[in-house]
Amino acid sequence: MKEDFLHHIWLYKKFDFANLQTTNKESLSIITTGSYLQQAGPDFFNAQIVIDNQKWAGNIEIHVKSSDWYLHHHELDKNYDNVILHVVWEHDIEVFRKDNSEIPVFEIKNYVAPNLLYQYEKLKASKSWIYCENEIKTIPQFIFLNWKERLFFERLERKSESIQTVLSEVQNDWEAAFFRLLSKNFGLNTNGEVFFKMTQSIPFSIIRKEAFEVENLEAILFGRAGLLKLNEEDNYHKNLKFRWEYLQNKYQLNPVYIDSVQFFKLRPDNFPTMRLSQLANLYHLHQNLFSKIILAKNINDLYHLFSVSVSKYWLTHYRFDKESSKKTKLLSKSFIDLLIVNTVVPFRFAYEKSLGKDSAEDTVSLLEEIASEKNNIIDKFQSIGITAKNAFETQSLLQLKNEYCNKSKCLQCSVGLELLKSN
Repeated sequence: MKEDFLHHIWLYKKFDFANLQTTNKESLSIITTGSYLQQAGPDFFNAQIVIDNQKWAGNIEIHVKSSDWYLHHHELDKNYDNVILHVVWEHDIEVFRKDNSEIPVFEIKNYVAPNLLYQYEKLKASKSWIYCENEIKTIPQFIFLNWKERLFFERLERKSESIQTVLSEVQNDWEAAFFRLLSKNFGLNTNGEVFFKMTQSIPFSIIRKEAFEVENLEAILFGRAGLLKLNEEDNYHKNLKFRWEYLQNKYQLNPVYIDSVQFFKLRPDNFPTMRLSQLANLYHLHQNLFSKIILAKNINDLYHLFSVSVSKYWLTHYRFDKESSKKTKLLSKSFIDLLIVNTVVPFRFAYEKSLGKDSAEDTVSLLEEIASEKNNIIDKFQSIGITAKNAFETQSLLQLKNEYCNKSKCLQCSVGLELLKSN
């Protein structure tokens, strides 16, 4: 038995209200169960009950056992002085307030239908991946669709919080914040944090000033990433190193420690050299990239903005001084989709929200035009009968798995709540 199940029972009134009694055999009537605020203090606030014809207004505390009151040291906390009823699954000890008055106890297990307990135990049975993997595909479509939309915007709100953190670091400069988080996503999982720390150490004013020469942007990015430390014989490496040393001195860019970028286990097209060159070319072509992102009217406008390649040297190289066959090396559609999903959409949502505009419908419509993401979580959902048709649905499923399934929040999930209703 878990407390979250008892919260569910009390919140949704999933017990027999007839002939209620406290453990002291006093009659009990419940007028209102209170507000479930999920904050510090008692579980339910401002409830109203009647015990032996005496009306009480106050808070409700819920535990699996009465003795949990002392286990959690509530007797020492003034926030619990106004508890009017202690709801428990099993009553094993009397509980007293700080003034030594006894708190009435309601042992709820005697009033819960056996079928509800069976459904809960079934839902929380041992899992191989998620608890409801054998039942989730039975959820009515309209319920699951509404839940996926809520999940999607929960995920967007969480990403918006990260954006607000970065904005506060750059004095609310949206272009600068966008540059940092876009750079992080250019690095993917392997080099994302390195790219982010790298751009943290470069004032965006420098990127603005040097954007007219792509070699200068490459010199700054490659130099900060530690890719110009060696004494290579390669002429392009020498050129970038010379530029980096000049720019480093010009802008007083003090040395900072940043982890080394990784090449190991990456496909050549994802090498940090490729991604940094593409990033430099992107900001060379679009000095006010964020503004253009906001003005983009549709998905094709976004694809056009991100249609960039590497500099001439990198057409025939993946690493310095190691020539390869010539290749255009444009950002692929699948990579641009990742940038749109993980950077563009969250930023547009956060920006519109800052202006007091509701962009929910447009946001969902945009992601419905993008193909579903490919990863282990989405593949596993597909194996249990949940197929994602587009990026809107994959983002929702990622939120479901990471924030609900992994944290066993079945009783805060629409899927879990629907399964509890089953007979």
